[in-house]
Amino acid sequence: MMKANLAYAGTQEALDAVNADDASVSHHSEFFFDLQQGLARQHKSISPKYFYDAPGSALFDQICTLPEYYPTRTELSILQRHALEIAHQLGPHAEILEFGAGSMQKVRVLLDVMDRPARYVPIDISGEHTQEAALTMANAYPHLQVEPLIADYTQDLVLPPDMPPDGRRVGFFPGSTLGNFEPLDALRFMRMCARTLQGGALILGADLVKNPDLLHAAYNDAQGVTADFNRNVLVRANRELGADFQLAQFAHSAFYNAPLQRIEMHLMSTCQQVVHIGGKPFAFAQGETLHTENSYKFTPDGLHQLAQRAGFTPGQVWTDPENKFCLLWLNAPTYRSHT
Repeated sequence: MMKANLAYAGTQEALDAVNADDASVSHHSEFFFDLQQGLARQHKSISPKYFYDAPGSALFDQICTLPEYYPTRTELSILQRHALEIAHQLGPHAEILEFGAGSMQKVRVLLDVMDRPARYVPIDISGEHTQEAALTMANAYPHLQVEPLIADYTQDLVLPPDMPPDGRRVGFFPGSTLGNFEPLDALRFMRMCARTLQGGALILGADLVKNPDLLHAAYNDAQGVTADFNRNVLVRANRELGADFQLAQFAHSAFYNAPLQRIEMHLMSTCQQVVHIGGKPFAFAQGETLHTENSYKFTPDGLHQLAQRAGFTPGQVWTDPENKFCLLWLNAPTYRSHT
């Protein structure tokens, strides 16, 4: 039995996805279309959001514990060091919306010191993983209303009604996931956040520009977990879409593109081959890649400029002693009704 403080929010499609045997079933047609479109491009690509089925989410959780992968532990150390200061900014009875909530671990640092938080809304596309993590959160915080929203958080959201009357709505977007967006898409997402959080704020985590050697190691771990995570999108396509990717014929490739200030992640075809999706053939030349992810790195000034273009007013910046990572407090605008 689920505790009374756990409810599901969102559209009927999202609710159906949670209750399905395979929580990703409602996304199959979109995945099918996007993968066919991506493979038909001159430079083949697919959105990184398709990494995050249940096995992919579990692999990412494993990546976060690897010695080479500094972002998670660095961001967590910043949260722990400044939790009371951030909680003071949040104020009493605040509601937290977490975009791309994953396993919902970092937000606990804030919840543990907040003054009577009113509600927590984790938003994630991975239905099964989110459902399980939300139930764990509801059990750990019995006085907190937990309302998971199974949705693509990059799209317009149908949020739970009845905002807390005495608190503010604050978004939480850790992990430097903003770096997975192309620059114009990042601006579009930030503007959506500004509308969603109007009168509240956004706590944004961002990975900073640094020595390329550190970046290379973080995305090419010695245990090969990141490689498995990268290939999981092919595993998912085979399982859900009936594709015939030969996993052994695709090599993980991740490198830092310094002029564009981003890590690029690819799957490189090690031979000339043809892959079928829905009976349609897609040819790969030897050495040709499927571009699966970008991870842009930022400077605090660049982030402030982006936030201001989206309508936010920049506030406090928290970082670690080595300036590897930062958290920003961004005040959302208040939109006035024109009725």
